[in-house]
Amino acid sequence: MEHTSHNTHDSREGDRPIRIGGTILGAQRHICAFFRSHDDQYRVLLPFIKDGFKWGEKAVHIVDPTRRDEHLQQLRSAGIDVTAAQQKGQLDLLEWADVHLQGGFFDQNRTRAIIQEIRGRAREQGFERIRFVTHMEWAIEHHADIDCLLEYEARANLVPSDDPVVCVYQLPNFGGDVVVDIMRTHPMIIIGGILQENPFFVPPNEFLRERRGPDPAGSSLEDRRPA
Repeated sequence: MEHTSHNTHDSREGDRPIRIGGTILGAQRHICAFFRSHDDQYRVLLPFIKDGFKWGEKAVHIVDPTRRDEHLQQLRSAGIDVTAAQQKGQLDLLEWADVHLQGGFFDQNRTRAIIQEIRGRAREQGFERIRFVTHMEWAIEHHADIDCLLEYEARANLVPSDDPVVCVYQLPNFGGDVVVDIMRTHPMIIIGGILQENPFFVPPNEFLRERRGPDPAGSSLEDRRPA
């Protein structure tokens, strides 16, 4: 079966600048984005999302199911024709249970396999780039083990990808020690609405060696949630 390219410009995706948080994104595409409110989140991310639609790129949004309608309304407010984008396969709006919490719990190997399947289907559809946006509160709501979450985030850096991946963390929901650990697994960070290279980033192999040490607390993210 022949697939039609979704490019809407003569240059290829790899030649186009990716603008987010007031900056052009470089070769490192794994971003942790910290926000204090949902309004701040959409103020920063909607231009990035809209640019992807303009260039004919694929959008994969993995959202809190309780915020699905709000998310769709935010996309529409930015002038995005959500119905048309979904019908032509340009927008995949997924919920946590479709990806990270499939089967009711988090399994990092299964989640990585699902993400690879999403990428494979997008390439078959003719999309050369995917812009991922993921709401990460599932880790709090479902008491994810922090070591599993951090290993999952670190391993995302082992295989470079041209696809920008924005992991969205609402700061009021995560304790300060958890935030620091999360920062160490992302080469790029958005904080205060600005994208910058993350000075706290630790290369994945080094980070994973550190995490293999004993963790007598065996804590979950719920244990380290702000009081």
